[in-house]
Amino acid sequence: MRILGLSGSLRAGSYNTALLRACADHVPEGVTLTLAPSLDLPIYSAEREGAPAAPVIALREAVAGADALVISTPEYNYSIPGGLKNALDWLSRPEKSKPTSGKPVAVIGASTSLTGTARAQMHLRQVVYYHAMHLFSAAELLVPRAQERFDGEGRLTDADTQGRVADFMQKFVAFAGRFSG
Repeated sequence: MRILGLSGSLRAGSYNTALLRACADHVPEGVTLTLAPSLDLPIYSAEREGAPAAPVIALREAVAGADALVISTPEYNYSIPGGLKNALDWLSRPEKSKPTSGKPVAVIGASTSLTGTARAQMHLRQVVYYHAMHLFSAAELLVPRAQERFDGEGRLTDADTQGRVADFMQKFVAFAGRFSG
């Protein structure tokens, strides 16, 4: 199984990108989790839909080649970042050829706040619904106070969180396996 991780943060030291790397370290044997190309894309416009920029094409191809997705989002102003929403807008058009349709997806997130990314994850689930993806809802992975759980190199060092990540990935892979051909 090939899982693609999308980080909703463009920041070089992103906790959400680090969380996806931790998820990659905890997938079962025979499963890979790779990071998607950068979500630093031009703003979606229907006028550009017929001739998307190269980074949009690369993202669409990466998503199309994946068996499942894990989207890790920070929380900005109680919601998802604009760049992540923009990437999902690009992936949803044109309607008949969206590469996300039918894919299993997990929504996770890390934040320096005490509540993690609960509100952003709720909003992201609404966007995912439009994409006709199979949302994994049997477990949640919210990482609060991320600055205490990752070291300066972006490695997950908190044992409790490592255990939660490993458990989450085991459950997600089992869920996603139900949709593989």
